[in-house]
Parts: sequence; structure tokens; C-alpha cells
Amino acid sequence: MNTSPTTIVDLAATHRLDNTVQPYDWGSHDHIQGLLGLPRDGRPAAELWLGAHPSAPSRLGTGASVAELVADAPTAVLGRRVADRFGPRLPYLLKVLAARRALSLQVHPRPHAARAGYHRETRAGLPAGAPHRSFHDTEHKPEMLVALTAFEGLAGFRSPRAVLELLDGLDGQLVSRVRGALEGTRSAAGLRAAMELVVAARSAPGCAADVAATVASVRDRAAHASPSARADATVLQLDAEHPGDPGAVASLLLNRVSLEPGEAMFVPAGEVHAYLSGLGMEIMAASDNVLRAGLTTKHVDADALVECAAFAPRPPVRPDTVVAGNESLVTSYRAPVSEFALMTADVHPAEPVALAPDGPRIVLVLDGVVRLLTDAGEVELRRGESCLVPDAAGPVTADGAAHLVCAWVP
Repeated sequence: MNTSPTTIVDLAATHRLDNTVQPYDWGSHDHIQGLLGLPRDGRPAAELWLGAHPSAPSRLGTGASVAELVADAPTAVLGRRVADRFGPRLPYLLKVLAARRALSLQVHPRPHAARAGYHRETRAGLPAGAPHRSFHDTEHKPEMLVALTAFEGLAGFRSPRAVLELLDGLDGQLVSRVRGALEGTRSAAGLRAAMELVVAARSAPGCAADVAATVASVRDRAAHASPSARADATVLQLDAEHPGDPGAVASLLLNRVSLEPGEAMFVPAGEVHAYLSGLGMEIMAASDNVLRAGLTTKHVDADALVECAAFAPRPPVRPDTVVAGNESLVTSYRAPVSEFALMTADVHPAEPVALAPDGPRIVLVLDGVVRLLTDAGEVELRRGESCLVPDAAGPVTADGAAHLVCAWVP
């Protein structure tokens, strides 16, 4: 009997999703649990994945995965526009990210580096999904984060001059070497040399003691009206969460980012970053390639991070944002990539909201109750519930009283 998704699923209908919760150790103990109505049992829930990535694809009520549905009927699910551009795959992955403490110091590879790294590790015999693998697929991974609560992070390099000001007066051999690298070359090359020193220090004898000396001098500076209070607080936070890890020193090289609810930042492939705390919606190219250099219990590949990172100093990138509506409030976020865009909508009963008009759309309700109306009918979603609206369903309108997010392909 043929039980492919095409034969058991109405391709023009809106499909409720069952999504995977990733229990990474840095995750919140309450944010995702509260959204989904799960018990708060002290275990972390770090990310909720909505999409078709093979590591954890969302599933339909029939048991079929979104990945299977897309592969079996790409034109109906994706639409010809998206299928012609990206092939038979959903090009984005949507996540709810809930950080109780800092994520790893990391970078995501550009397309050529992702392909090369994936094939290199495959030839070396590393199995798919292996925890000591750095490249889990062949795709790049630019990403955008929209804050749902106050959100803190690090992203992109400060100018060499700014870094040298932060290092002034701090103790430690690593800090001294980093200072020397930047004083010798105040450019992207100097930042690269400095970062190489920091990531190499992780495996050096006496690293933990040296980092402790630096942290002690930061703590002393912070206690005496520090001119760099936020940077010092970041070092102290990271050392408290990961004692002896040189990632705390690396934070002095990077821009500190604070987002209020509704604000967003874009992290292009190649940008060194670390999320520190908060709840946000994260959308990215459909990849799970993460190259880590510290602040983590997961696999560290410092060489790959340095190879794939961009070192030109620049401020964090804010995506284009457009706000519209009267009774309802719709905010659209567009990053300089073709795989994804995101909109949030505070839907008011007096003003239904037209969501993205075509392509594969994933909708998640963050609060309230909404009806999604399409050419094929309607579906009601409540807090924590989500659905896939395929291209074949046509335009979709949200009606009710709810706060929701909609991912789509621009």
C-alpha cells in the first residue's frame, strides 16, 4: 500500500504541527514549558524547532514529517517560486530560543565552507548526527533573532581601538598576548590574530589559572566605578557560568547587544556571536552547522571557527523592520538573505490580518486564540500551537485575538 504523504494528506489544507523541544543544558526552565503547557520539572527546554531539518523535523497528525511532505510534493507545499529557487526542501528553520545562561561562542559557515566541511567529515567516516561532528549538512546558516523578552548577546568584533581600551589594566598572560597582537596590527588581521590566541588558549597548560587572574582584575575594576561596566559584567557572568573558559576573555573582543521585546538582530554566516540570555524567535537558513570555540559542554572545533569567521570590525546588523496596522499591529522583519523572513502580528478582532501571501508558511501562536482562513477552509490555533500553511492553500488571513509569528520565504 502506498502511504506517502501525498496519498494521506490534503496538500491544500493547513496542517497542525508536532514539534521537537531540544533540552540543551543552557535552556530555560520555564519559558518554552509555559508556552506549550508542559510541566516545570527543573529540566531545561532550550529550543523549539519548527521546520523540516532532518535532525528534528516537525510532524503532521498523520505521523509524516514536514520533510517527507516537501520531498513528496514540493510544488504544492513550497510553490513553484520557492521550489525553483531552492529545490525540494524547506529553506528555513524557525525556532523558539529560551536561554537561561550563555550559549556557546560560535560561528556558522558560509555556503562553500559548509559544503567542504560536510564532505570532509563524511569522508573521514563521521556518522550523521555524531556529537563530535561540526558540519551536519551542506548549508550555510545566516540567522535572525527577534526578542520576545529583554535579550542579551554578543555579535561581531569591536574595533581594535575599543578592544585595547577594554584590555587596559587587566592582568593575565593571555590578555597580554592579545594586547600585543592588536597593538601590532590594528585591523581585521589583528583581530584574527587575537581571536586565534584566545581559542588556542583553551588547550594550553595553566589556562584556567590565567583566566582566573584576568577575571580577578575585571572584578576589581568593576568594584571601582569601571568605565566599561557592561563589558566587565559580561566577563564576570561568563566566568561564573563557565569557570576558567577563555571565552570570557573573548567577550571583550565582541560587541555587546541588548534587545528589547520586538527588536531584532541579524547574524550573517561567518559572524562570531554568543547569545547570553532571554527569549526570542529565531529564524535561519535550514542548517544545523555550528562551529564552537568555547562556553559550552558540546564539541569544540576552534580551528574550524577561525577558518570560517569574518574578522572585519562592525556593529551588529539590524534587519529591515516595517510596522503596519491600526487595531492590529503587524511587524515584518527582512534580513539580506533569500531563505527567510518573519512577521509578528498582534491580531485584534476588529482587524483581521493578511499573512504572507504564498509559499510555505509556518505560524506559531504565542498567546491567545486565532482562526487561520484559507481557500481550503479554516483552522483554530491556541497558545503554543502551530501549523504549516502550504502554498497550495492560497492566501491566509488571521482572525481573532492573538499574538503570533509567521515565517515565510520572501
